[in-house]
Amino acid sequence: MVGTEKSLEVRLYEAGVRERTGGGAAVQELLQSLTVAEQRRAALWFHEKLCRSGAGRGDEWAVWWLSTRRLGWSAAEADELLRRLVGADALVDPQQLLQQFAPLTLLPLSAAVESGGCDRMLLRAARTASLSAWGDQDEDAANAVIRRRLDALIGPDAEDGTGLPGTLLDDEDGYGPRMRAEHTGMLGGPGVAAFLEHCAGQDKTRATKRWRKRAAELLAGAERGEEVVRALLEGMAEQPEHLVVAPQSWGVRRWAGIASERNERLVRGLLWTAAALRGAWVVPAIGEVALNAGTGTGGSGGWCRNARIATGAVAVLGEFEGAQDEQAVRWLGRLKGRVRNRTVLKGIATSLDAVAARSGLTPSMLAERGVPSLGLDARGMREEELGAYTAVLSVEPSATASLSFRGPQGQVLKSAPKAVREEYGERVAAVREASKRLRALLSAERARLEEHLVAGTRWPGADWERYYADHPVTGPLARALVWEVCADGAAAGTGWVSGVPERAAGGWALAGAEGTAVPLGAGARLRLWHPVRADEDEIREWRAVLGERAARQPFRQVLREVYRGVGVPAGGRVLEYGRVRALMGERGWGGGQLGYFGAGYATEMVRELPRRGDLAAGAEAAWRAVLPLELVDRRDVDGGIASRCVTGALRFERCEGGPRAPWEAAGTGAVPPLVLSEALRDVALFTEVAAAPAQ
Repeated sequence: MVGTEKSLEVRLYEAGVRERTGGGAAVQELLQSLTVAEQRRAALWFHEKLCRSGAGRGDEWAVWWLSTRRLGWSAAEADELLRRLVGADALVDPQQLLQQFAPLTLLPLSAAVESGGCDRMLLRAARTASLSAWGDQDEDAANAVIRRRLDALIGPDAEDGTGLPGTLLDDEDGYGPRMRAEHTGMLGGPGVAAFLEHCAGQDKTRATKRWRKRAAELLAGAERGEEVVRALLEGMAEQPEHLVVAPQSWGVRRWAGIASERNERLVRGLLWTAAALRGAWVVPAIGEVALNAGTGTGGSGGWCRNARIATGAVAVLGEFEGAQDEQAVRWLGRLKGRVRNRTVLKGIATSLDAVAARSGLTPSMLAERGVPSLGLDARGMREEELGAYTAVLSVEPSATASLSFRGPQGQVLKSAPKAVREEYGERVAAVREASKRLRALLSAERARLEEHLVAGTRWPGADWERYYADHPVTGPLARALVWEVCADGAAAGTGWVSGVPERAAGGWALAGAEGTAVPLGAGARLRLWHPVRADEDEIREWRAVLGERAARQPFRQVLREVYRGVGVPAGGRVLEYGRVRALMGERGWGGGQLGYFGAGYATEMVRELPRRGDLAAGAEAAWRAVLPLELVDRRDVDGGIASRCVTGALRFERCEGGPRAPWEAAGTGAVPPLVLSEALRDVALFTEVAAAPAQ
């Protein structure tokens, strides 16, 4: 009787049970006995079962076998199968799709091929998922084979002359269409599509050696390959932000940025390919990409246009060696001053550490190699002719920037006359912008030099001359300080002789307080003079010499307070919290915030002396000072905002064995004199400047 006939789905289910309980290949036998229409219905049932439950290998086999048959699929049915995988109504969990990509995709792909038509947005979303799918992504692997078949189905968006599939430089952002339009002929060259396809598979921050080797091979086989890399990177460096609309496995996503996810991967692949190139354009192009991607609207803010592209670019900058590393460091230093995104900043620090490790320098020493000249000459001056007037930008030894305008009779003006501003407006604006950049740069240089003073950093003579004494920006600051040269060998670390830099025949010398000069030979090593290492007579001599010359220093060096032979303060000082917090930030102390919340009633402020990033290679230990602070509860008068705190007892800790080694408590007697003096100097500053008035 017809009413008692079992449905096809029940028969399929029972066949599966018989097969699992040892009844033979029941599912295969049943499928082979069905009509084409019934097989198509069975395919829909097995595929839905696989999507909903991630069923076992028997269901995967059935879906695979049915995908090899011509079942008379329609475009609507192909779309239905794809919508089970991607889009807002997907049945399958996104993680399952990545784990079982090939079994789940084979049947929809077969239906799409047979029907000759399918929703291209769904195909693109499936193609996006293929790039992150689990399993081997080599060109002969299942995921890559499926991706090529998807590319064939998607096809080019339009005949634009490039011959590239629509998934390369796609139209989900403004970057892809612009590059296609601007570089049509070059992108259509032999081997270019294969190379770009490889680049588009780079979805990690760092590329593997295997990936880079294959990229180099494909680049060598691409017509005008290096030109393609340069054009596409420079295009990304100039790409303005806009609304990006892209299909995802869970729907359609819209965001403000500069690249779709596929073009993002493509650019990251191009960046790692460029890491092996040696053209003069390479480092600037990568730096500009990092700057554009790593900054937000107007070049500021914690949000950035594309953090993944930016982190990829700064990782590549950390790979350069030889003649390119100094240029890369300069770019990393510039990015450090412009980028606010924490992830990108962490990548910049990692790259600087990597370059420093290869060069044997500390990151802080390395940063000096990236200080730009801003157009200043050896005197630390830049002159810009503006008709009858001259703009003069200069560096003062006190670490300040000076911008003035010299008139035709030699008169000096603080600002440009109206007529000059009207006629040379753009050039006046440019020199003012340079003055602004110079002020920021000098502030950073002054802080870094003072850190070197605390660290006891030592420089080879050649590096000291190039990056300090002779540098247009750093030079005026460095020449205003007292230095020491090791007279009897750097290894011994004894026999240091102090002096201020002065020109000598063929180089530099240090002129001592008594008038003698020590020439700086090729093997000289130098460090900044610190009064804690000098006796009282030498300190008085230097103070007298610089006082007679009315010399100004970028920070207190010869007049620096020295603390030795004094006890550590016990604490108990009541301070204005807002003021002391600001002072501590300026002096490099960090720690938790005080406030009327769970953990806000007590904190510890810490300063590494010096910071471990400034420790020379082979340094025995790192040291830090720890100053406890407790909140003074005044919520009745301070409106719920922490206003006062009380200090605890200053203590010291040491760390040996690298950045991850633990800190251990140390007695005051074991603390190096320089560390002790600098910490006590800071605490004296805090308690003097931020002392709370008596009640």
